[in-house]
Amino acid sequence: MDELQEFERYLAHLGGGLGHADRQAGLRGYCAGLMSPLARKSVEPMAAHLAPQATRSRHQSLHHFVADSPWSDEEMLLRVAQWVVPAMDFQDGGWWIVDDTGFPKQGIHSVGVARQYCGMLGKQDNCQVAVSVSLACQAGSLPVAWQLYLPKEWADDIPRRDKAGVPATLQFATKGQIALAQIKHLMAQGAPRHCVLADAGYGVETAFREGLSEIGLAYVVGVTGQVTVWPPGHAPLPPAPYSGRGAVPKRQRLGDARHERPLSARDVAFGLEPHEWHSVEWREGTNFTLRSRFARVRVRAAHREHLRTQQRSQEWLLIEWPEGHKEPMKYWLSTLPEDTELQRMVLEAKMRWRIERDYQDLKQDLGLGHYEGRGWRGFHHHASLSIAAYGFLMAQQLRHPEDAGKKNAARGEEPALPTHYKPRGSPAHAAPRAIVHHEFAAAYRRSLAQDAAQMPMLPENEQ
Repeated sequence: MDELQEFERYLAHLGGGLGHADRQAGLRGYCAGLMSPLARKSVEPMAAHLAPQATRSRHQSLHHFVADSPWSDEEMLLRVAQWVVPAMDFQDGGWWIVDDTGFPKQGIHSVGVARQYCGMLGKQDNCQVAVSVSLACQAGSLPVAWQLYLPKEWADDIPRRDKAGVPATLQFATKGQIALAQIKHLMAQGAPRHCVLADAGYGVETAFREGLSEIGLAYVVGVTGQVTVWPPGHAPLPPAPYSGRGAVPKRQRLGDARHERPLSARDVAFGLEPHEWHSVEWREGTNFTLRSRFARVRVRAAHREHLRTQQRSQEWLLIEWPEGHKEPMKYWLSTLPEDTELQRMVLEAKMRWRIERDYQDLKQDLGLGHYEGRGWRGFHHHASLSIAAYGFLMAQQLRHPEDAGKKNAARGEEPALPTHYKPRGSPAHAAPRAIVHHEFAAAYRRSLAQDAAQMPMLPENEQ
């Protein structure tokens, strides 16, 4: 089967970065488990699925590979990108998409778990949160950087950090600081200089936006209506006249008049004339064309003007205000060129939806949130392997778009788990979910059957 051979080549490519030949079997088994039709893709059910007659030994091997083996997550994600990116078409644009995703958790011992906002739940709750950067084109996207956000209560707790294996050099950083560091690292490696997209959780952070501009990257980032800007006709006062004593004043001042103070993005929106709003289509949805009403205006971001000696450069404030809504729904700041057409700007602002598709597939089909270990290394290894499995499927989809939608048509024949087996944390009668490519996963699982009986309980020469 050609696709099985392609998958073997892919795994051989990934395995070249594992640093030890004994880790190849763990890579193959773990990826096969993640692509299997299981309701829960943690180590226990995957081991039982892959080796029903040798579950215990397979469990030990997989657990060691993901929780303890010291291979590099950065190298793994780099090799995934090396395989997928050549299949991506950037002729109509490319983007770096910044986002984070949450994993609800019980207890307090899993690394990074704390009461914080969880997007999956839409509220504050006990969870882990990871920050990612994805490379996207019109047809697909791929996470290329991934790091757990470590809340300050964790970052300052040395005993708990040590127990979870958090690197000693890692210090507290905001999500925006993590994402900016990821992007800078990618640029230092020679990554393409595409526009950066992010939601308001990142866009409201002035240092994040300024950091992108400092390294020469354009952005379209969400902000809230409370973010302040200097619209046309508004500007701070120049420095105070020199009194002849002390240092010469250099900082700008805020005046008392309305035009000497910045406005909120919301106030700017309400001040626009009717003719400045335009209906824009940006994408064909499942059942209808996506369309809304937008306006934009050239502004300068306003933040701590009394500490600055000059205004920031002009950028776009893009506003979405759908017909019938009492007030605007979304706001973006963008450093796209001044001559960018409105429709193109809207398309780029809305391209961030791709990351939501990534997370949906990674969580629902490839077990991204199913890791049950507590340590730093295992959390990142599991995510890297989920992304590796996703990367192969994404590359196949990009290279063979005519096959999209066919892969789930046939479910094939898969043996059930042992009747006595119930994975930890699963409901008593959980039914297997459809996977991205069931036929392929079933065929590859069968190809691994002969390996299961030959695998040692642990790699013999693991460092």
